[in-house]
Parts: sequence; structure tokens; C-alpha cells
Amino acid sequence: MNDRAAHANSFGPAAETYERGRPSYPSAALDWLLPAGRPRVVDLGAGTGKLTRQIRDRELAVTAVEPSDGMLEQLRASVPGVPAVLGSAEDIPLPDDSADVVLVAQAWHWVDPARAAPEIARVLSPGGRLGLLWNVRDERAGWVRRLGEIIGSPEQDRDPVVGAPFGPVETTTFEWTDLIGPERLIDMVASRSYVILLPPADRAALLGEVRRLMATHPDLVGRTEFQLPYVTECARASVG
Repeated sequence: MNDRAAHANSFGPAAETYERGRPSYPSAALDWLLPAGRPRVVDLGAGTGKLTRQIRDRELAVTAVEPSDGMLEQLRASVPGVPAVLGSAEDIPLPDDSADVVLVAQAWHWVDPARAAPEIARVLSPGGRLGLLWNVRDERAGWVRRLGEIIGSPEQDRDPVVGAPFGPVETTTFEWTDLIGPERLIDMVASRSYVILLPPADRAALLGEVRRLMATHPDLVGRTEFQLPYVTECARASVG
């Protein structure tokens, strides 16, 4: 298994941590990504259903597709009643013309666009839409910048390359903040693929540094809740 595949496949055993730690997405981003009306939605690479439940809460028909058995099990527990199937962007187990929009949250960097784009277009209705989104920590805040220095996460490749048969890609961003507490911050860090793959002693040391940051940084010390700022990067393109 190559390094990319190892990272992509790392989340299943950490599904509960991922569910506890990861943020949702700003409503304004969904307003921009979703077509008007009552579109049929596929949440592709759905993880534990963070985005799935937001689509469900808009009373839209949504099907979740996820390649990890562990994540899919957590999704079914977290978002009961929503159709959820095992599959990938390159092999979607859904019929032709079964969705009006496919959303991919925090996952497009794991796929092969050359194979995924035609497969996604297959399940979309004519003129259907693909929407991509990523939550990115806003390191203009001092403590968030220091967090980035501690966890040393490599930047995800968020270049929204889609390709044929989709048309031009539009992009925009949304700034927002997530109210988070100390344990959830630890879970957020622990749910990142490269942290999951660290040797246990290295992972414990890294999480210890995050705890020390919370115990010493003036913006965090003594706080049971604090605001973690994000920029959500979004892209959309339509078939043809």
C-alpha cells in the first residue's frame, strides 16, 4: 500500500474519534453548493455523516457513499434512516441519473479525478452538479497558528481539479467559527490521518503538546469552550 492509500484508509479504526472531533460545515456553503429546489443529493466520501445529517436536516433526499467499513458503521449509527452504501468516487454503487448533485466534503484530495469525474457524471442527471468543500483552520488567529506548528500537518492538496465531462469550476470561500472544548480539540487532532498513523509514543507526545498549548496559551487557559476559526473552501462544476 502506498503512502497516499495508507492515509486514505486510516480513518476506519478512528471513526468514533472522527465523529466526536470533526466540525460540521457552514450553512452558507451548502446554500452555494446545492442547486435550487429539491435536488437528490449524494454525499460521496461521507465519512461519519457530518455533511449527510446537514443535508438530511434540510429535508432533502440524500444517499451516503463511503469506502471505509468502519466509517460507514459509525455513519449508520449517527445518521440512522439515511441510505448509506459502501463505495468510492471511482466506483459508485448507484444507478445512472440517480442524483442531481454529488457533494464531496473533505475528501476530493483522496480520489483520482480522471476516473472519478466520469463516474460521478454517470450517476448525475443531465446538467447535474458536483460540489467540493474543505474546512481549513484559519491560522490568522495566534493560537491556531501555534496549533498548526505543533501538529505539523502537511497541507492537503485542495486544488479542485475536476475535468471532463464537467465544465468550468467556480470557487468561493466562507469564514466561520466552531465552538469547541478541550477534549473535542484533542479528538479533532487525533482524527487526522497522519496522526492516526504515528507510532503510539509519538502520537501521545503530540497530543500532550496540544494539551500544553491549551493549558498555557492566554487565549485558551482556563477556558472550557473557545472559538476555532475556519475558512471553508468550496468549488462547483456542472456536467456539460
